[in-house]
Amino acid sequence: MEKLRAVAPGVSAFPVGTKFEKWVFSKDGDWVGGFWPGTLWMAYLRSGDDMFRTLALDSARKLAPRRFDTTTHDLGFLFSPSWVTAWRLTGDDTWGAGAVQAADSLIQRYNPRGRFIRAWGALNDPQNAGRVIMDTLMNLDLLAFASRRTGDGKYLDVAVAHAETAQRYFPRPDGSTPHVFDFDPDTGAPIGPNTVQGYSPSSCWSRGQAWGIYGFTTMYRRTGHRPFLDTARRLADYATGVLTPDAVPVWDYRAPQQPHDVKDASAGAVTACGLLDLSAATGSPQYRRVALRILTALSETCLTRRSARAEAIVARCTRNRPAEDGIEVSLPYADYYLLEGILRVLQPKDVDRAIDLSTAAARING
Repeated sequence: MEKLRAVAPGVSAFPVGTKFEKWVFSKDGDWVGGFWPGTLWMAYLRSGDDMFRTLALDSARKLAPRRFDTTTHDLGFLFSPSWVTAWRLTGDDTWGAGAVQAADSLIQRYNPRGRFIRAWGALNDPQNAGRVIMDTLMNLDLLAFASRRTGDGKYLDVAVAHAETAQRYFPRPDGSTPHVFDFDPDTGAPIGPNTVQGYSPSSCWSRGQAWGIYGFTTMYRRTGHRPFLDTARRLADYATGVLTPDAVPVWDYRAPQQPHDVKDASAGAVTACGLLDLSAATGSPQYRRVALRILTALSETCLTRRSARAEAIVARCTRNRPAEDGIEVSLPYADYYLLEGILRVLQPKDVDRAIDLSTAAARING
């Protein structure tokens, strides 16, 4: 909170990462634009300070043109922490309607032959047309929101179809996952696993595994479909089983140098949020215990509190190790998910109000 109070008033664009501890910005938000307003919303929930509310709304407005962006699957990352949260916390329907427009753009990326949402590339670009990635699971909740708000099931139908495809092809018998799975875009036939940000097609990129834990748990909450919960548990059991004693994930759980390898605190923050959600959905306390271990470890060993220069909250993050892009830096989604995870523990009712956990285990299992 102290860091945000000092830094936030001077931020006029979207942080995408740090260089020498200072934020580097994007005007349109790249794929991470939703996390800065999302972080400000978390700060507002913690403090009640209208400064954070005002800054969150100002930042979210800058994403307005991206509602019509059909070139990326990342519309959930862009609009769920920003516009959907704004709608829930302000009641202003402009935000809800805009999020539905973003969902309309997202479902255009759906391939009905393969039953998946393609990750990258313009709709008319054949390159990457059959490429599916773990990250997309986190964008599906925007579609679930659109169906609940409009009463039109088409959005959730696409989300369920994509999640079922991911569930069928990504998890290995031990619960680990590749970053990428490729399909023939014309026939929908599976080709096989691959990677962009992991060590290899047979490795397990830790942030991708985290997206899967959180994303499958969310899809269970939105549908009550038990196989989604079972898949989330399989992924969680693998990730918690290979977590190093310091409780900060390495960037890839199967990279040759692990467990003594470059860390990714952002993977830890996302994993912790997913495990807290999974614990609530299953009633299993072990997931909550591991989540608290991770949040404690991040708070003790990965914060920038000793650096007056640093503008971010969380250090020791890795964006794309194979590309040598952003190794041991700060990333906006690490800050967002660390705050979300801490508030899930300290102020669960407020987080429920902001990101809607109300459909969790009690209603589905009751």
